[in-house]
Amino acid sequence: MNEWKNYPMERLGALREECRRKYEGFKASGLKLDMSRGKPSPDVLDLSNGLLEAPASYICEDGTDARNYGTPTGIPECRRLFGELLGIDPDQIIVGNNASLQIMHDIVGRLYFFGTLGGKPWKDLEKVKFICPSPGYDRHFGVSGEYGAEMVTVPMTEDGPDMDAVEALAAEDEAVKGIWCVPLYSNPQGIVYSAETVERMAGMKTKAKDFRVFWDNAYGVHHIYEENCLADIMEAARRHGNEDRIYYFFSTSKITFPGGGIGMLAASPANIAEQQAHIDVQTIGYEKIAQLRAVNFLKSPENIKAHMWKVADILRPKFDIVIDTLERELGGTGLATWQRPKGGYFVSVDTLDGCAKAVVAKAAEAGTVLTDAGATFPYGKDPRDSNIRIAPTFPSEGELQQAMDLFCLCVKMASIDKFMDGRR
Repeated sequence: MNEWKNYPMERLGALREECRRKYEGFKASGLKLDMSRGKPSPDVLDLSNGLLEAPASYICEDGTDARNYGTPTGIPECRRLFGELLGIDPDQIIVGNNASLQIMHDIVGRLYFFGTLGGKPWKDLEKVKFICPSPGYDRHFGVSGEYGAEMVTVPMTEDGPDMDAVEALAAEDEAVKGIWCVPLYSNPQGIVYSAETVERMAGMKTKAKDFRVFWDNAYGVHHIYEENCLADIMEAARRHGNEDRIYYFFSTSKITFPGGGIGMLAASPANIAEQQAHIDVQTIGYEKIAQLRAVNFLKSPENIKAHMWKVADILRPKFDIVIDTLERELGGTGLATWQRPKGGYFVSVDTLDGCAKAVVAKAAEAGTVLTDAGATFPYGKDPRDSNIRIAPTFPSEGELQQAMDLFCLCVKMASIDKFMDGRR
């Protein structure tokens, strides 16, 4: 098919009218669907209903009663389960409540008010900057923004963040204190960081001694089509003498229940000791019953992986619907590009420049709410107004097919408007 930008005005006008009629049909259908966030569907949640069963015993292996106070770093069997799954020493793990995002927020707050390992509190510095690979996760950007950090965008490549840009920023400016990373099936593009990217991240020169890599391995076991491996950032950092550089995050929020999961921080012994000192002031103990339930239900790394392939069996047809519809409706038109992720939770679509906001607005008017255009960039500002994050996990397959048909129609309408307006 020829790219639509080459069509004469008469043909574009006919296509516009055809699209308008179909669009009015969607509006009349009463479609009401919210795809703005990546939420598990009820049938995925049902896979974890065993988590709700009462433990046979509330006594942990170290003798702690999970119903009572204590053990602020997490019960030992839970730390060990995460350690075995991720290849991390359990002594370098702290298990918290359901949201790893909360742990990230707490750490940035502690760095802001107290500094780290003898460094100045960030609040006492003239400026703090965070490197934000983009498109990226809007909630990461929200944490940086809440503490007043200047967010510096670097582009994503097929191997992860543009490491030439990352290395230059970190080496040249002492105000650059951290970088946000979703290294396996990045949000939203589904990119897997290459071994070279991980090695460079661990070993690069940084002007700030307290530079930190916020390594959010949110989708570490969320394979859909095939298993992809991620190089060990903590081992690489130790090898380069930078073991204090890494804060590693993980959670079961999209393994079991978002509202009843557990989150985790892994870091160097020095960082763990520092964080434990803050936690001892903050709480007498996180929700240990949730931790005990997780261990009793998930049992082992092998069982976790088997459980996640059951999740993949539910998600795979939905990702197929998204990709197949994009290829059928937009392939060869020149109106959009997209990635085919092998895992994770999202599909990233890039429209023509200047069209993303119009597509999202048109879809909302016809009954489908998408993630706000611009949300995948710092400050909610996509400089090209082109990136849209599609979250296909929650709707039924029938609803998702309707939503994708509407989405592609909206891409066509916004693109035709751009072409025709540009020729007048």
